[in-house]
Amino acid sequence: MRAVVVREFGGPEALELVEMALPRPGRGQVRVRVAAAGVNPVDAVTRAGTLAVAGLMAPRAVTGIGWDVAGTVDAVGPGVTGVAPGQRVVGLRDRLDVDLGTYADHVVLDADVLAPAPAGLSLAAAATLPLNGLTALQALDLLDLPAGSTLMVTGAAGGVGGFAVELATLRGLRVVALAGEDDEQLVRSLGAQWFVPRGVGDVAAAVRELVPGGVNGAVDAALLGVRALGAVRGRGAFVAVAGGSEPVGLRGIRVANVWITADGPALGRLAALAGDGRLTLRVADTLPLEQAAQAHRRLADGGLRGRLVLTP
Repeated sequence: MRAVVVREFGGPEALELVEMALPRPGRGQVRVRVAAAGVNPVDAVTRAGTLAVAGLMAPRAVTGIGWDVAGTVDAVGPGVTGVAPGQRVVGLRDRLDVDLGTYADHVVLDADVLAPAPAGLSLAAAATLPLNGLTALQALDLLDLPAGSTLMVTGAAGGVGGFAVELATLRGLRVVALAGEDDEQLVRSLGAQWFVPRGVGDVAAAVRELVPGGVNGAVDAALLGVRALGAVRGRGAFVAVAGGSEPVGLRGIRVANVWITADGPALGRLAALAGDGRLTLRVADTLPLEQAAQAHRRLADGGLRGRLVLTP
């Protein structure tokens, strides 16, 4: 079978399409025939070696690329129940210390990280959900704000930010969305009550003009760090998305950084919301697996609304 791997860290040209042996599922594992794999910024920083330099992954001869997957179960290992060959599923590969990622014809994952694919939606769309949806969900869980609270989401038009706006709205939170000037209509359609353009000079002042005293919490998907902290009221809460700057918790603000954890049951709840039309899945474009390098170049160029998806 084919898979995209990295042997030497570098630019998009470091992505190699190679032949590998078909993996076999072990106890508690499932093999998925990949129909679609989402392309995410974490894939690019893995390819470039940034995670290795940061001490988040050990040196390896071969590094698999890709976290998001949607496809069809084609084999199950011993001890697996509730998952059968032919079932459409979504899943998340959250380990860095493996030779095979989701940019491949097949991938083996633990059964408990899989969930039924959203009903009525394409597998390409489904592949945009796991990493960004679970990150947004887990960020909101860390904030733990009661209904009626105010929340600022930076990068609100992006993958994580868009899901955070929708999920927060479903929880009864009132959202201030920070995004590009051209994205106001989009983020308001996702549920944002207020809008602040990304290019504003003083984020805190702009938010506090809309919400006197500041918001109760923030999801910092745009990695603004301390620039966004001033928008949060004293004794509020602030969650930085993994890789972002986690500011000092001044004024009694509770600060955390969300590091994604694969979670099949939570992913199932997100997939059900998407299938019901209450969570928006956005595909910017689909490309064949052999164009993984081109997908990474387009990701680096920016300006995408939705995720690029590789289709083996």
